[in-house]
Amino acid sequence: MMVLAVKVPTKLGEQVRRKLIELGKFDERYKIRREGGFLLIPVKEPIEGFEIIEADLEPKEIRPRSYKEVVNIPEELRRYLPTSFDIIGDLAVVEIPEELKGYEKEIGKAILKVHKGIRGVFAKGSKIVGEYRVRELIHLAGENRTETLHKENGIRLKLDISKVYFSPRLATERMRVFNMAKEGEVVFDMFAGVGPYSILLSRKAKLVFACDINPWAIKYLEENIRLNKSFNVIPILGDVRKVSGLIKADRIIMNLPKFAKDFLPYAFESAKPGSVIHYYGFGPESDPYGEHIKEIEKVANEFSFKIEILGKRIVRNYAPRQYNIAIDFKVIS
Repeated sequence: MMVLAVKVPTKLGEQVRRKLIELGKFDERYKIRREGGFLLIPVKEPIEGFEIIEADLEPKEIRPRSYKEVVNIPEELRRYLPTSFDIIGDLAVVEIPEELKGYEKEIGKAILKVHKGIRGVFAKGSKIVGEYRVRELIHLAGENRTETLHKENGIRLKLDISKVYFSPRLATERMRVFNMAKEGEVVFDMFAGVGPYSILLSRKAKLVFACDINPWAIKYLEENIRLNKSFNVIPILGDVRKVSGLIKADRIIMNLPKFAKDFLPYAFESAKPGSVIHYYGFGPESDPYGEHIKEIEKVANEFSFKIEILGKRIVRNYAPRQYNIAIDFKVIS
């Protein structure tokens, strides 16, 4: 296509391109073309001080920004399309609302088309259930495999999304806890999964005891220890209720929000004066923290401890009028 272009020596190309961007004159709809010792850089209009020619330049492929732009469904159903989905490694997991049943494959194909780093798309087939905290997944498009390699916060985590619980939406929360941690601590990750907290915290900790009842989680945790050379992480397969009394930790992670209250006694069994506990729960919009703090204080009293609340925050929306919350507190003698 014939368009206006600036003709400059190749060695000056990058300098001129940046100047044109700064002036708002660079036409990003077309590709830059090399011609002999010169570059032909597309511009929106003539510019004083530059050699302007007409050049036959190839249009750039304009990629859609969202799968919603390319998905093939009836127009009246577009308002029901999910606004977000989880990306774990090179796999996507999307929740399809009831109104879009029958169009799952179309949504999967559209996600695959727009997001070039995604190799497989799955729909949530059930809620998270059981002590292993896993859900049924339905393959929609791309590669039909559930093992992947996820990268976050400078670490690598191998996992199978059909066999273990993992939420990429907690990456920021995990880094927040890491930034609070101190060098040389002993850490107890009570519900470690494949190790997103444990592997990250191992970079500061002296030792990390990482417990999980799911044998698949421990299998992948052991792989991730090798993958990240986090050999100060001690994987423990078993029920945390049988482990807690054997460990005394400076920092304790309680990432089991649905049942965290039930496990507070076991966290305090592993605590000592000065220990910091990161507690996660679910709370109503009206008062997301109140009941949790009451329970924490009650159990602390049973162990003859007092507590100091260091911070509390909403991690994310969990359900309508329900929040996933975090409470950080210190154990005091």
